[in-house]
Amino acid sequence: MPAPLFLDLSHTSHTRARTGIQRVSRAIHRELSGRCTAVSFDPYEGAWRPLERWEERNLAAVDPAHGRGTHWPLTARFRGRLRRFAGRSSPLAGPPSASGGVIVPEIFSKDVAGALPRLSGATTGPRVALFHDAIALQFPEHTPASTSARFPGYLRELLQFDGVAAVSGASRDSLLDYWAWLGVSRTPPVAAISLGIDVPASVPGPAGSGDVPTVLCVGSIEGRKNHVALLDACESLWAKEVGFRLRLVGLANRETGAPALGKIERLRSAGRPILYDGPASDEDLEAAFRECAFTVYPSVAEGFGLPVAESLTRGRACLCRMDGAIGEIARGGGCLSIGTAGKDEIAAAIASALASPFDLALLEAEARARRFRSWSQYTAELLDWMNTLRRNV
Repeated sequence: MPAPLFLDLSHTSHTRARTGIQRVSRAIHRELSGRCTAVSFDPYEGAWRPLERWEERNLAAVDPAHGRGTHWPLTARFRGRLRRFAGRSSPLAGPPSASGGVIVPEIFSKDVAGALPRLSGATTGPRVALFHDAIALQFPEHTPASTSARFPGYLRELLQFDGVAAVSGASRDSLLDYWAWLGVSRTPPVAAISLGIDVPASVPGPAGSGDVPTVLCVGSIEGRKNHVALLDACESLWAKEVGFRLRLVGLANRETGAPALGKIERLRSAGRPILYDGPASDEDLEAAFRECAFTVYPSVAEGFGLPVAESLTRGRACLCRMDGAIGEIARGGGCLSIGTAGKDEIAAAIASALASPFDLALLEAEARARRFRSWSQYTAELLDWMNTLRRNV
């Protein structure tokens, strides 16, 4: 009988947040439905187990959370402690899979890392981790202190896997560079497998020609997303009576996003046309894409850049940087450069897009011609690559 395939969702199954990593993890879970066993390390039980119904409901939730933290109900904690006390750990049995092994799509904690050998022992297949980015080391000033402190250990723990699937070429290079800096001579294979996206059933029509165009920015409100520069750019344009509204969509990180959140409130109080309601459901996000004239994504560093790809596949031009992981997406057409994403560069790009309907229409045409892989195609490629790997004992 083929070895079982386990998908570790120790973090995502305990939060309804929809950050990039959570969206990737949920998409893989959806695509592997019936072909894998989704599991979690239960710290109260001290063991791996299949997801319970309340955790499955978290994965299926459509309403976004307004916080990033995980939640364990008291009843779940009690059940875990009871099983631990009684010595009755939940069996890791599930439907057989042609591939087998372990897939870890999340940035895992130290406790999960210590428990991974026990999960690996339940299957003979290869162990694969997704690698999203090294931003916590590259930009510690834009990263929560606890994340930056944890990250070097996490990068070393990735060496225990049989393969690492990086979400972009830039992400792959950053991981290999770090391992080389550490002096590691033997590393697992690292492949750059570009992420899938949620492809809409139909591409929205051209942006409406309303009196006041909407510029949309999708992304968590946090330091590295560079919202302060975007807000400063918009403020300078509004001072020159350039007519547009800015709409922001994304979960706020109160630690690194505080300057941007403060700026948003000051602009609102001053009567500037800015909309921010926090994270949005999938339905509301689709509506935001339909209603905007174009999108802007001022982030200074990304592992992939899902909002850029999602904007383009919905026929909306995107103003963004043209380097790093975002550049891998942007160079195919439909994007306008914002240079190094300084305030003046962003302002110039927004002003140009607003003042040049013909040029904007050309970018929209390029965007509509783009083709991105679906999550089904991504998961198939991930599994195909996984099946080429050898399990290292």
